[in-house]
Amino acid sequence: MSPTPTGRLFGNDLVLTRTFRAPIDDVWASLTDPVRTARWFGPWEGDAAPGRTIKVQMVQEEGKPWMDMTIDACEPPRRLALSAGDEHGRWLMDLELAETAGVTELRFTQHLTGTEGVGEVGPGWEFYLDALVASRDDQPMPDFNDYYPAMKEHFEAQR
Repeated sequence: MSPTPTGRLFGNDLVLTRTFRAPIDDVWASLTDPVRTARWFGPWEGDAAPGRTIKVQMVQEEGKPWMDMTIDACEPPRRLALSAGDEHGRWLMDLELAETAGVTELRFTQHLTGTEGVGEVGPGWEFYLDALVASRDDQPMPDFNDYYPAMKEHFEAQR
């Protein structure tokens, strides 16, 4: 498989979109229900509310680590803003949904602090969003090796 990169860099914002033939509430559940997030990203636990921190398991990553994510905003079924921090820095993400005639678009934005790592970050999000699509369509999960390093140049060229 040779997935095509779709992400675009606007200043320090990395933006990727996916479109679903499904109502907004159903796509929202794929982003927020821990049983459904477990299918493509990982399960989460905790008291999910704005200003609260939940624990998310990164099941696609080596060792399947758990990480803390803070819910910065939650406006069902249209917007979810999350932040997390690790040894690589702070991650600020916005997931926005819009529905027209039964088709829902997800606009995923990671607000980067700089663009130097976009060649690694972009392919990762392409992989995860394609995993979301696969989970919703009952298809096999994509293989990360099809995304990185093949997509690295696409993202670095936008810096």
